[in-house]
Amino acid sequence: MGLIGRNGAGKTTTIKAILNLIHATGSVRYFGLDLHEHETAIKQRIGYAAGAIDWYRKRRIRDLVAVTRRFYDAWDDAAYTRYMGLFELDDAKTPAELSQGMKVKLNLALALSHGARLLILDEPTSGIDPVSRDEMLEIFRFVAGEGAAILYSTHITSDLEKCADSITYIREGRQVFSGTKEAFLADGVAKGLGETLEDIMIAAERQARHARFDASAAGMPDADAAPSASAEGKEARNA
Repeated sequence: MGLIGRNGAGKTTTIKAILNLIHATGSVRYFGLDLHEHETAIKQRIGYAAGAIDWYRKRRIRDLVAVTRRFYDAWDDAAYTRYMGLFELDDAKTPAELSQGMKVKLNLALALSHGARLLILDEPTSGIDPVSRDEMLEIFRFVAGEGAAILYSTHITSDLEKCADSITYIREGRQVFSGTKEAFLADGVAKGLGETLEDIMIAAERQARHARFDASAAGMPDADAAPSASAEGKEARNA
């Protein structure tokens, strides 16, 4: 699932909230379990990457992994070796020696090595050159093929055109749409907003901005402009 919205829409805040990194009202459930009641068990089964690894930049990766593996009951050394090889990573290096794209791949390798069934990625391809970004998208598709689900927050909507199955679109911390990518695109086309995720989001934000200006001038509440939430999206909100 791609999580989209303009800068400041609340994508990173939403991710922090569903990881219990910040206080938020409401409830969050993973794998049928309440996060507040089963946080430790849940976090054994998910992986989180916010950009790239930048901690202990001068320590060798193998030394960092020796510590990291102790936190996960299902850590698999064979899987770790496999993914490091697939992603062409050398654990004799330090994070400081890795490119931005290689740091993201390291994050993914660590998550997959403890059997994560859900990967939560916050702007994982930000600052990466186009060729490396294309490689990362191929890796994401490979990871999905391995059976892991991915929540992928990004403002690079062209990436989601290539790999996302569903879209959640937020504005000012509120969900505007949640459903399949095809439904989002079809609704956007039907409303004359455009034919791509980027065109539709830009047009929807423009309409919302104009509605806000008009409402302010008239002293009335503003109205959202965006593809409407599908029945699937409404079910997702109520889940």
